Amino acid sequence: MIFEGFSAIQVTGVIMKRDRPQTGIHALSLNISERKGTVKTPVPELTIDERGCVGDAHAGDWHRQVSLLAQESVDRFAESMKRKIQPGEFAENITTSGIDLGDVSLLDRFVIGDVELEVTQIGKECHGDTCAIFREVGKCVMPKEGIFCRVLKTGTVRTGDGITYLPRPLHFLVITLSDRAHRGEYEDLSGPRVRDILSGFFRDKRWHIEIESRLIGDEAEHLERELVSARDTDIDVVITTGGTGVGPRDITPDVVRPLCDKIVPGVMEQIRLKYGADKPNALLSRCVTGVMRQTLVYTLPGSVRAVNEYMEEILKTMEHLITMIHGLGH
Repeated sequence: MIFEGFSAIQVTGVIMKRDRPQTGIHALSLNISERKGTVKTPVPELTIDERGCVGDAHAGDWHRQVSLLAQESVDRFAESMKRKIQPGEFAENITTSGIDLGDVSLLDRFVIGDVELEVTQIGKECHGDTCAIFREVGKCVMPKEGIFCRVLKTGTVRTGDGITYLPRPLHFLVITLSDRAHRGEYEDLSGPRVRDILSGFFRDKRWHIEIESRLIGDEAEHLERELVSARDTDIDVVITTGGTGVGPRDITPDVVRPLCDKIVPGVMEQIRLKYGADKPNALLSRCVTGVMRQTLVYTLPGSVRAVNEYMEEILKTMEHLITMIHGLGH
């Protein structure tokens, strides 16, 4: 992205895991029950409204309105238990076929005709004695392999309907602010280090991620435009490096703060206290964490050492912050 009057270096983005729609999936069985903790009964069609499956005990004004379970998971469980499992026995609303739900991430979506569902929870706590199949065999597959969704668009679903799976990657934008690196006087090392840390952290997690990078000078107007664009195009997380000190060209926190709807002070306070105990100069950092609509923003110092230290702490709460921003905190 290049704005009039400015130049920026676009670094090739990093894409991890699935980021394309998947078809060839269908609703093998549709199931409801009037009481929680009971086996659901297959029905030929489901009416799905803003509360979930009409007539089902799990419908309501919460984040687990519709549950999905892959027949592939059911078959593996049945083989291990040497017992035939009927659709709905695990209390899933929709038994799918043609997809391994083990690759699905939070915020991914499923489209079934007019109905659109958003994944809000993966697995759940098993209720033991209140779970019908657990009472019988002592195990249940839903706690690890069940998918729970909230309704984004309502409609009617029928047995055999095709399902489109829409992965929803987390989009990261890494912005390095450095006049000298921007002029080519030295190589930007902090931005690539942030990308490497993010890639490593999310490699074995259920999220799908995409990472883009920018290298710009210490220009307030350019940074503001990048941040506004990130906010307006639904970038999930922006991480900046550089410009967090008290020098004449250190403008990053001053640009970020006014754009944020909320500041999350505890993250950077913890980092300053942790490292300031041994290195008092760390207390001079003006780094901030904030939220612009649904975009999370972190400002980091420009050194690779600081990036390593800050990211170690930031990643402890980043996933929880993302889920809270999207109303999934529970």
